[in-house]
Amino acid sequence: MNLEDLQHAENFRDRVSSVTKSGKRNWITALQPSGKFYRFRTYSSIFYLIIFFSLPFIKMNGEPFFMLNFPEGKFIIYGKIFWPQDFFIFAVAMITFIIFIALFTVIYGRLFCGWACPQTIFMEMVFRKIEWWIEGSPGQQKALNEKSWGLEKISKKSLKHFVFLLISFLIANTFLAYIIGVDELYKIIREPVSEHYSLLSGLIGFTLLFYGVFAFVREIVCTTVCPYGRLQSVLFDKDTMQIAYDYTRGEPRGKIIKGQERTTGDCIDCKKCVQVCPTGIDIRDGVQMECVGCTACIDICNDVMDKLSFPRGLIRYASENEISGKRKFHFNTRMKAYTGLLGVLVIFMSILIITRRSIDSYVKRAQGQLYQELDSASISNLYTAKIINKTSKNQHVRLKLEDSKGEIRLVGNEELTIKPESIHEMEFFVVFKKEDIVQRKTGIHLGVYQDEQKIQSITTNFLGPYQ
Repeated sequence: MNLEDLQHAENFRDRVSSVTKSGKRNWITALQPSGKFYRFRTYSSIFYLIIFFSLPFIKMNGEPFFMLNFPEGKFIIYGKIFWPQDFFIFAVAMITFIIFIALFTVIYGRLFCGWACPQTIFMEMVFRKIEWWIEGSPGQQKALNEKSWGLEKISKKSLKHFVFLLISFLIANTFLAYIIGVDELYKIIREPVSEHYSLLSGLIGFTLLFYGVFAFVREIVCTTVCPYGRLQSVLFDKDTMQIAYDYTRGEPRGKIIKGQERTTGDCIDCKKCVQVCPTGIDIRDGVQMECVGCTACIDICNDVMDKLSFPRGLIRYASENEISGKRKFHFNTRMKAYTGLLGVLVIFMSILIITRRSIDSYVKRAQGQLYQELDSASISNLYTAKIINKTSKNQHVRLKLEDSKGEIRLVGNEELTIKPESIHEMEFFVVFKKEDIVQRKTGIHLGVYQDEQKIQSITTNFLGPYQ
């Protein structure tokens, strides 16, 4: 290893890859990868983009399949409306998400970053490809940047940034559809701009935000801004699956010299793994915070190994224990337990969301009252009820006394038609014959029916004079 390599080995962690020695921006122009993993990532990204752009248009039970209306505190998941009253579900979801992220990272490293993170997918599979298509390879991009401003540079730069703005505008509109719904978005588009200055300002602001991120900030989001990249360093252990360089096989590095027997490792120091990396790191320096797990270095290294007739896998998915030879990577008991727990958490959250009631009722006895004697033969108790309609339609509800001989009498003979997205408060009496009261406190069961379908059972107490 020469002096330059020794200095690099000592100092490569002194700064993030997107910053030069002088503290200036290190503009990264990555080489376009190709190979098995890149193909799989392309397919999964196409699937992701189809879901992302089509989800706001999908409806279930007349409601958007998925909507997050933060200004109104209205959230729709699986076609079910969630209000602030459902905060406990969001609390459980947040805890589940944190546990999921922690356990997932311990086992699979930054697999999410490379394969499912929106920043990576849009940057590498949309904006970066547009850049390659318009400006060419990294060498051509650098040459173009060094040229003086002429027709070619102006036309290519203008076309690139125009397309970037167009796609950013499309993404901003899609995000707006997730917040206010597609129907409301169509309505805003049809109406005069003067009626929606605030929304238009927000739309322009988000368009410029996305454009700024993907045109200028780029990989800095992953290397500096995103907290997940910094969190991973405390979650990894020596059994974590990660993209790793097999230093036991690759070192010492050495160029191919024709006619000489090779006495060095399999790494020929071609630096293609660095050229293809979207964050500009050298994976041979070990696991680094800036690595997003995109597998580009695996594909390019395998391609080089194939050309040299060397075995594949010099860079591969592996744990540190596997690389060091301590033990072969396998799905151990801990990983199986964590994966099982992740599955249980996902199922639990899905059940909570799917089984959540669209109409919720709360019933309790009126405070400060015992019972009322209506006549010589009947006893009544007064109850208050609160019925929440979380849907966007009128709902017809009725209360029924289950497994008892009594009856329910509504105060004022109110019709139980609950308006959309509202809370209906009411009072009613439960009446029993004295002969049916056999103890001081009797448990009763109330059924809440939507049309003819029972949607909820409520248990409360009926007080009587029996001693």
